[in-house]
Amino acid sequence: MSAEQRAQIEKLSLNLARAAMTAQGVFAEMALRQADRPAALNPDPMNVAPALTEVMGRLAAQPDRMMRAQAELFSKYLDLWQSAARRAAGESAEPVAAPAKGDKRFNDPDWSENPVFDVIKQSYLLTSNWLNGLVSEVQGVDPMDKRRVEFFTKMLTDAFSPSNFLASNPAALKEAMATGGESLVRGMENFAADLQRGGGQLAIAQTDFEQFRIGENVATAPGKVVFRNEIIELLQFDPTTDEVHEIPLVIFPPWINKFYILDLRAENSMIRWLTSQGLTVFVASWVNPDASLSTKTFEDYMREGIYAGSAAAMEQCGVNHVNAVGYCIGGTLLSASLAHMAAKGVNPIGSATFFAAQQDFSEAGDLLLFTNPHWLKELERRMDEGGGVLSGQAMADTFNSLRSNDLIWSFFVNNYLLGREPKPFDLLFWNSDQTRMPKTLHLFYLRRFYGDNALAKGELEMDGLKLDLAKVKVPIYVQSSKEDHIAPARSVYKGAKLFGGPVTFTMAGSGHIAGVINAPSANKYQHWTADELPATLEEWQAMAKESPGSWWPHWAAWLKAKSGKMVPARDPAKGPLKPLGDAPGEYVRVRS
Repeated sequence: MSAEQRAQIEKLSLNLARAAMTAQGVFAEMALRQADRPAALNPDPMNVAPALTEVMGRLAAQPDRMMRAQAELFSKYLDLWQSAARRAAGESAEPVAAPAKGDKRFNDPDWSENPVFDVIKQSYLLTSNWLNGLVSEVQGVDPMDKRRVEFFTKMLTDAFSPSNFLASNPAALKEAMATGGESLVRGMENFAADLQRGGGQLAIAQTDFEQFRIGENVATAPGKVVFRNEIIELLQFDPTTDEVHEIPLVIFPPWINKFYILDLRAENSMIRWLTSQGLTVFVASWVNPDASLSTKTFEDYMREGIYAGSAAAMEQCGVNHVNAVGYCIGGTLLSASLAHMAAKGVNPIGSATFFAAQQDFSEAGDLLLFTNPHWLKELERRMDEGGGVLSGQAMADTFNSLRSNDLIWSFFVNNYLLGREPKPFDLLFWNSDQTRMPKTLHLFYLRRFYGDNALAKGELEMDGLKLDLAKVKVPIYVQSSKEDHIAPARSVYKGAKLFGGPVTFTMAGSGHIAGVINAPSANKYQHWTADELPATLEEWQAMAKESPGSWWPHWAAWLKAKSGKMVPARDPAKGPLKPLGDAPGEYVRVRS
């Protein structure tokens, strides 16, 4: 053995020891922190165990089906062993199991080129696909229980991917050898930093947070804060045309996130694009609530958000109504507010647009799994422990779990196994900048919308008034996204059918974020439009026309027709409302 090889082995040994010592300290710290709050250690917060027992019971009651399934799995393993034997003999062989399209876990060439790792990969894919398929085909089980078990099984099989373990990840092993173990030391340091940032709970960094500054390189559209209350700051953005349409546009984003998803960069900023279309644009920037706002209600957010924001924009522009946009949960609030306005006989909103927003929650996707009574009880306990608010990290964890391979395990591998820093990415910076949720508001939303579907059923009351979306007669534009996992297109379509006035429905390519934030200059994806609104989404899709690129121009044409005559452009600093500061304001800067 050469001196260089000995030095490399010594370096590797030393760094392995350093990594082990760092890991020991991290796990000890984690144990001490958790010991201070033993009530938080709920082994089954989603109440999966009873549902899993029911599913396993149904499988046990069908021994013939189990035998067929096991025989099928064994047959595929025989195929895999034969394929591996042919490769070992120098022959070519088609893979028995291959990753699904878009699965990036096995991108490293060694997963295919190295026979050992190829067998590990295919063995995992065979088993995980078999197990997930077995659960999904179970009959005679409560649909929600089955979905809960399917979700849990997918999470479990994703967690046990060989790519998530050092010993079975070729890229991580190569990095460890190439760096003499320094990658493992860096990985443990990253792990300790993420644990520290999460206050004893792991908060996996998805991007380099130090690279982004709100108001400097994200959320940079110029404008003024023209109104503020306990719930919102209302931002009015500078015009970029000499004339603007008379009727302003007021956007209500989801209060679960910060508004600047609409203004990440100049080239993909919806706010900047809308001002370039000759529109006066206002955006509600929701407060990041603390314990003092824990008792704020859904009605408070309606009155101090939708009503107050619309009234301030009307006063600032000297008009008697506005056009409004509701994005995601902000759209659910806007829908309820429109029904409330219809019940009261007032019309401060002349037209409404919904981005990826739901009114009917009967097919609301996997987030429904987080609204069963057992989970809500656990959620309430967490909020009581947190002073009456749900932490932003808890919200982030929930949404990340819906796409765990992309938003959890890919960063686990990058940060800890490879010892790399996450890359700067403005979208993931925004995704990590979650807000807290007030207890009263959040539990009401989950119980009455997700749990009871009360708005769609006409059972929701606010201020003693029954809310009926059929009485909402203003023009409605509904945007959905084909691959949306938070507000599925079928769910959004069912909500669109509830309104009593003219409704224009559009479907965009991609998902909950990229389907909405798709500037025309990017020339990405596609969208579908149709003039009619038949009974089902499938019927609508059969008649819809596909067009390339962004749906924004289609919406802008619809919106401009409802925005009145052209008037001189409005300077936010010179309106009736005294400016309270520059955009993006103060509320958006408060981190959880």
